[in-house]
Formats: sequence, structure tokens, C-alpha cells
Amino acid sequence: MRSPTFMLAAWLALATLQAEAAERMLVSVQHMLKAARPSETIAIPWAEVVRHLPGAQMLQLLVRDADGRTLPYQVTNVAPLAKDPKGEGQAYGELIFQHDFAAYEQQARFTIEKTATVAPPFPTQTFARYVPERLDDFAWENDRVGHRTYGPALAEPAPAGSDKEVLVASGIDIWFKRVSYPIIDRWYRKGHYHRDDGEGLDMYSVGHTRGAGGTGIWSGGRLFVSRNYTGWHVITNGPIRTVFELRYDSWDAGGVAVSEVKRFTVDAGHLFDTVDSIFTAPSSQTLPVALGLNKKPAYAAQTPSIATYRAPDTLMQWVRQRSAGDFGTAIILPGAEGYAADADNELILAKAKTGQPLRYHLGAAISWSGEITTATAWQAYVQAYRQRVASPVHIELGME
Repeated sequence: MRSPTFMLAAWLALATLQAEAAERMLVSVQHMLKAARPSETIAIPWAEVVRHLPGAQMLQLLVRDADGRTLPYQVTNVAPLAKDPKGEGQAYGELIFQHDFAAYEQQARFTIEKTATVAPPFPTQTFARYVPERLDDFAWENDRVGHRTYGPALAEPAPAGSDKEVLVASGIDIWFKRVSYPIIDRWYRKGHYHRDDGEGLDMYSVGHTRGAGGTGIWSGGRLFVSRNYTGWHVITNGPIRTVFELRYDSWDAGGVAVSEVKRFTVDAGHLFDTVDSIFTAPSSQTLPVALGLNKKPAYAAQTPSIATYRAPDTLMQWVRQRSAGDFGTAIILPGAEGYAADADNELILAKAKTGQPLRYHLGAAISWSGEITTATAWQAYVQAYRQRVASPVHIELGME
């Protein structure tokens, strides 16, 4: 017969295992596509994390895949500078991490557990900031591509005798990167970005166009657009996801006063950003919205050749250049209702209800990457991404 001491030790060991199991949350993720889904972002509401793991703290977690590998993670904010003085998680939105689904890998499992130690900082892969030192630019990037748009200082008239640049435009610029680390601060600090020093460059031309996915109202066969953004705030800022908003003051859209707030979601590893635009007008109505791609996006010195492609819910371009690399741009607009054009822009059209978000996806790629080197490859990538958008992952939570 086993001794009481042995039985007590066995019971304590079992209780310890049960306690450890009770502190481990199981995440099961499925999807329907047979294609690969690299850098798939898995988002779990923070309320669900603390429901399964009471007392969980945002800096004291361990996320593992099925092979036991530790994964970088991020806990997002629900609002800029949100605070959590009582430690109840009220300031937090989601716990996010990423997984590379291989082709035909349609299910993956992960565990989340509380730890006594603080998780170290993970490498920054997404970043955004207001740039007052460059006439109120707002710039953002992930590990693959960067963007910027223009603020109020750039639109102000130049003082007499000055050489200040003046540009009234709400289009979106592209910064093509050769490197995966953040470059926004480096490029602004060095004072130029139209010359490639080995990290990439800005060779995209916006001017007064929609650039790579700017919005407007299409009314009576004419495009009505806002001026430069007038307000901004960053909601969460990396390392895996960055979310920010830009505000555009009211403009005359064919006799209707319209204003807009754009919310950008920028995820690591993606060539597309997700944007939710909310339009406001004096009365509740449906607005004819257009999103555009610049018809002449490359510098003239590159003698570009530009091809435009239209597919369901999708508008694409492929730009061939004499040097500096070829590139693609694209808009994916679920529920699109047609196409149009004006002198400056190729346009894709949709209806948006005032006060309700219109979601779309803006993408760009450069041939330097070696992944996308032809128009055909870009079309295939865009269509595969469109399928991902239409078939999101399904997440189930439990306790292991």
C-alpha cells in the first residue's frame, strides 16, 4: 500500500497540472481556402482573454503555436492614450498575433497563458506618425511598403519671398521599401526620399490626383474631392498592427457638404492596408463614392508604360519604367458598382451610407521584392488577397 505521503505528493502534482491547465487558453483557427495565407492576423477580443484567463495582464502573456514556438503578440488600444488604472483591461481592444498558413493548411492551434515575467518588446513591423517637421505629412509603413499623405501646413500659401512648397491634395503616396525595418524616421531625418540610398525611395507621383487610393464623391460625371487632412490620431501603433484615423473637413460635393474620417488598419507582412471611410452629410443619405488610382503615377524621366486592369470589386495598375523598378497598385472594394475615369484618375465606384463605414483595401508592390515582377503576378496576388478578404478565418476559444 502506498504511503499517505506518496498519495499527498501525487495529489499535489495532479493539482499543479490542473492549475497550469486552467491557466492555458486554447485558440483554434480555421479557414476555407486551400491557398497559402502568409502573415494571417489572428485577433481575439481582450474581453475574451480575461474571461478565459482572469487577471491576465497585457505584458505578461505567452503565445505559442502548436509546435511550442513563442510568437510575438500585441494588445491593441480601444482609443488613443487609453488607460487602465484598475488593471481590468478596459483600455484594451484585442490580443493579436500572426500565423503563416501554408497551402492546404486550413487549421492551426495556439495556446495563450499568463506568465509571471514581463514579455520583452517584439520587433516593430508597423508604424505611423504625424510629421510636423515636413509640413504636416502623415506617414505610415509596415515591413513591406510605406505610405504618406498631406496635411494642412502643405496647403497653406507660401509667404512672400519664400520657397515653401504648396500642394492641396488628399491623395495617397507610396514609399517603396527595399528593407523590412522601419524607415519613416530615417528618411525624414536624412532630408530626402526621392533618391535610393539602398533602402528604397519615393518614386510615386501624386500631385492633385487620388494617388494610390484616395476617395471622392462622383456626381454628375465629375469627381469632387476634399482638401488635405485636418486632424489625426493614432489608436494603436505596432509592433504587429497600427491603427490610425485621418479627418477631412467638409467640402462641396456637387451641392452637398460632405466630410470624411478614414480609419487605416496596417498589418505586418501585408501589401494591402484596410481602410474604413465614414462620410458625413447634412442629412442621412446614400453618397456615390469613388476611389482612384493616378493615371500618371511615375516620374516622367522614367518614361513609364501604364496598364490598367478591372476585375470584380477590383481596380489595378501595373507600371513599367525605364529604371528604378516596375510597380503595381490596386484597390479592392467589396460591393463595387462600376468604374469611371476623369482626366487624372482611374476610378472604382460604390455607394456609402452617411455615418456608416465603407471598407476597402489599398495595395502596392514593387518588382524589387522578387515576389511580384510582372503584371500577371500582380493580378494573381491581388485576386488571391481578394479571396482572403471574402473568406476570413474563423476562431474558436476554449481551455486546454
